[in-house]
Amino acid sequence: MGSFDLSAVQKALVEFQLDGWLLYDFRGLNVLGQRVMEVDPELGVSRRYSYFIPVNGEPRKLVHRIEQGTLDHLPGNDKTVYLAWQEFENGLKYLVGDAKKVAMEYSPRNANPYVSRVDAGTVELVRSFGPEIVSSGDLVQYFEARWDSQQWNLHLEADTFTQQGFEIAWDFMAEEIRKNGAVREYTVQQKVMDHFTSNGLETYHPPIIAIGKNAANPHYGPEQGNDAELKEGDLVLVDMWAKMSKPRAVYSDLTKMGFLGTEVPQVYQDRFTIIAQARDAAIELVKERMSKDELLYGWEVDQVCRDVIVKAGYGDYFVHRTGHNIGQETHGNGAHIDNLETQEDRRIMRNTCFSIEPGIYKEFGVRTEIDLFVDGEGKIHVTGGELQYDIVPILAR
Repeated sequence: MGSFDLSAVQKALVEFQLDGWLLYDFRGLNVLGQRVMEVDPELGVSRRYSYFIPVNGEPRKLVHRIEQGTLDHLPGNDKTVYLAWQEFENGLKYLVGDAKKVAMEYSPRNANPYVSRVDAGTVELVRSFGPEIVSSGDLVQYFEARWDSQQWNLHLEADTFTQQGFEIAWDFMAEEIRKNGAVREYTVQQKVMDHFTSNGLETYHPPIIAIGKNAANPHYGPEQGNDAELKEGDLVLVDMWAKMSKPRAVYSDLTKMGFLGTEVPQVYQDRFTIIAQARDAAIELVKERMSKDELLYGWEVDQVCRDVIVKAGYGDYFVHRTGHNIGQETHGNGAHIDNLETQEDRRIMRNTCFSIEPGIYKEFGVRTEIDLFVDGEGKIHVTGGELQYDIVPILAR
C-alpha cells in the first residue's frame, strides 16, 4: 500500500461485509499479509505475529517478547506480547474477540493457492474461537493489485516499447534471413533485450522467441547453445514482457505470431483465427459486465474464452489458464483469468490489469496475448496495439 491506510481498510471491510481482517505471518510464509502489514522481509522476523483490523475501532496486535517492535509502525496501541505458545493462542483469541466473519489469507479446499498463505492449523485454531473464516482474496487485491494513474501511465510507456520490440524482431529476422539464410532464436532474443536496455526497461526474464515446434511448449525459452535456427518457412512466436526501470512501474506483457515467408500457410492461420476469436470473446464478456457494473469473476472470463477453443476441437491443447493479473510483477497479486489450474473466485476489480492469452499447442504452438485494464469508471482499455487477427508474413515486409 505504500503507507498503511486504516480508514481505507475499514471502508473495504464494510464493502465486503466483514467483521475484521486477521493478518498473520510466520517467517514470511504469508507474503501477502507481510506486504499488507508492510513488514520488511529483510528484518528477518523469526516469531509468529498477527494484526487484527476490526470493521470499527482500534486494530489489535500480537507479537513475541523478543520481537515486540514488529508491528509498531502500524495503527493501534492495543498490543499483546506473548512468550509461551499458550499465551500466543490466548492472544489470538483476544485479537478476534466476538467477530463473527473474519477474513484470512485462506482459500476453501485450497481452490486458489495464490491466496492460501496461512497454514491449516492456524485457520483451525482461529475457527475454534467461533468466527467464520472467509478468504481475504478480494481484500488483498484491493490493496495490492489496483493501479493509480501514475502506474497506468508507466504501463502505457512500457507498452510503447514492447510494441516497438515486435517491429524490431520482425525486421531483424527478415534482414538476417535475406542476408544469411537463417538466424538463431537466442540472437533475436538478445536483439530485443538490447532494445529494452537502451530504452530504460527491465524484465525478470528475457522474451520467448520460438519456432513453431518449440512454441508447442508454452514455457519454452531459448538459451545460448540450446536454441533453434529460424529460417524461411518457419512459424515464429514472440512473447515479451517488460516494465520501465522506475519506482512502482508495472509490466506490459504481449505475444504475437509471425511467419518467415511472404504467404502464411492456411493451417497456421486457421488455428490462429480460433484463438483470436477466443480472445475476443473474453474481452467482450469483460466489457459487457463492466458496462452494467455487474460482478465478474476471473474463472468466468477463462471459461468463455476456453469454450471457443473447446468448441473448435482443441480443448485438450489449451493447457494453461487464459491470463494472469499484471502488476509490479508480471504475475501480480490480483485476480487471474483461470478456471483450469484453479477456480479463480476473486472478482475482476476496477483499476486492475490482466492478460488475455489463449493458445493451442499441438505439433506447433500459437498464442495471442494482450493486456486489459479496467479503469476507475469501469471502462476497458486494451493495450498492445491493434488486435492481431492475421499472422505477420515477415518476409513480405
